[in-house]
Amino acid sequence: MRRATITIPVYLPDWLHGALQALRRTHEAARRARLPVNLLGDRDIEWSWISAHMPPGPGSALDVGPGTSCLALMAAQRGFVVTAVDLQSASWPYVHPRLRFTQGDVLTLAFPSGQFDLVINCSTIEHVGLAGRYGVTHDRPDGDLQAMRRLADTMRPGGIMLLTVPVGRDAVFPPYCRVYGSARLPHLLEGYLVETETFWVKDQQNRWQPSDRQSALSFEAVAASAEPLSTVYALGCFALRKPRWERGGDVHGGTAPVDGVEGPAC
Repeated sequence: MRRATITIPVYLPDWLHGALQALRRTHEAARRARLPVNLLGDRDIEWSWISAHMPPGPGSALDVGPGTSCLALMAAQRGFVVTAVDLQSASWPYVHPRLRFTQGDVLTLAFPSGQFDLVINCSTIEHVGLAGRYGVTHDRPDGDLQAMRRLADTMRPGGIMLLTVPVGRDAVFPPYCRVYGSARLPHLLEGYLVETETFWVKDQQNRWQPSDRQSALSFEAVAASAEPLSTVYALGCFALRKPRWERGGDVHGGTAPVDGVEGPAC
């Protein structure tokens, strides 16, 4: 004899359904509050931030380390022709005529210089060069910095990178991630113009909330495993522009708007 599970829909009056939903939300909030402060919900912050700051196409876009996110599809639907690159294979439940996937290492793939108008770099750069996860097989202590320089080369002058990274007190948690603080973050952003930056931290009720830069960069991060319940750090979200040119050591930006903000005048 086998056990079978049968699901029977039960139709409730609107007032009872609303009351049960409110009870469920209260229970879920209480459950989250009992957990130690952790990383849960980080993708909600990062993906919504990138969505809010993604410029309209047309143009050419690169999504670095897309994983299971829909950001490459979002860029395609904004009018960009998108190349998504990852060391691991991708399996999406959709296809789009302006979206293609290439498996490989962004440090070695032969992208032409000045090709991309937009680079999506969501929670990826902190893993580059840390062997043991996401298909990384060789340690490169400065792989993240090398990748940022390589990505800058693939961008057209005046192009935009939307970057999200773990921030807090400077730390490396191999093989899981790097956390960028006051020492390494400036090196990561070197050569780019920071047009917009936003920081988020978890409060004691385990909720993400906007933060000032100093509080976020002094956050004490923990990343002892790949389990989100055992990991917590602050988040930094950046809209970066590749300078249009350099002259006499001065960096000159463009004038195209990002999130309604004009770039610095040349």
